Amino acid sequence: MSSNKNALIRYKTLDKCLKNKYKKYTLEDLMDECSEALFEFEGKESFVSKRTIQLDLQNMRSEKFGYEAPIEVYEKRFYRYSDPDYSIHNISVNESDLKAMNNAVQILKQFKDFSMFKEMNGVIQKLEDSIQSTNQKSIIHLDKNEQLKGLEYIDVLYESILSKKVLKILYKSFKARESNHFIVHPQLLKEYNNRWFLICWHKNKIMNLALDRMEEISFEDKIEYVDKDFNADRYFGEVIGATVSETQRPQNVIFFVTRKHAPYVKTKPFHHSQEIVKEEESGTTFRICVQLNFELERMILGMGEFIKVLGPRKLKQRIYKSLKEAVQNYASDEN
Repeated sequence: MSSNKNALIRYKTLDKCLKNKYKKYTLEDLMDECSEALFEFEGKESFVSKRTIQLDLQNMRSEKFGYEAPIEVYEKRFYRYSDPDYSIHNISVNESDLKAMNNAVQILKQFKDFSMFKEMNGVIQKLEDSIQSTNQKSIIHLDKNEQLKGLEYIDVLYESILSKKVLKILYKSFKARESNHFIVHPQLLKEYNNRWFLICWHKNKIMNLALDRMEEISFEDKIEYVDKDFNADRYFGEVIGATVSETQRPQNVIFFVTRKHAPYVKTKPFHHSQEIVKEEESGTTFRICVQLNFELERMILGMGEFIKVLGPRKLKQRIYKSLKEAVQNYASDEN
């Protein structure tokens, strides 16, 4: 058991003793009570020293954890709260605390209609009631779309990762003519640009499955789960989006952004590796080091005429081809 959890158990036990009006507690009694409480939680003998209890009482009296408990010694040996109605569970909060809590509630409310957060609705309502923020309009809005196909699978996928369960998924990619079954070991749920993906282990490699292409999901209890101790930051560290190639190395992507739109790219970088190569009157040249993938192309194409890819040549040709075909889509409208 962690030391932090041990301390919380001791504080809770001390609080129970100090607010007990019908029993007197010496320092030795408090030591015994805390030792017994830890034994109940750990299932093994745990002796709490006199020094530990003295430090706990000191911490509870101080502002360190916001308790400022009114602990007094009476009859020169017994401990209690001087205020009989005090408890560390009834800590008052100031106006600044209430504002911070209210901001947190407003953010949580953005998620409460999501199926995986539905069980939190009651908790959110209680928080709203306790800080009297029910009638305040939301001042934070997060982009979300609960109607996206595949969101109905989030609950079972989340639970399978949490409980380390193997899944059998009937899946049909955009390129496939027929659906196929995959036996996968789910590692992570990934959201990018309002689309959800399951990152999983399949046939000795990490693969990416879009939730909107899933058709059926079932548990495979007879297969032992493979836990890859997946590190999302490292895995997605060299890409934009959710598409990662195991064979492709990241490349330096050089692009020019016109003067009017360069500030947007400076304040919201394409990638954490982004750096400025050159600044001119007409605009700014940037460099990022990433794998070339579909999401990178979509981001570049989304900036239209305000961006120009300078390298690598392969990416430049892809963007040129896409833009050329886009122009042809509108060519007939000119007649």
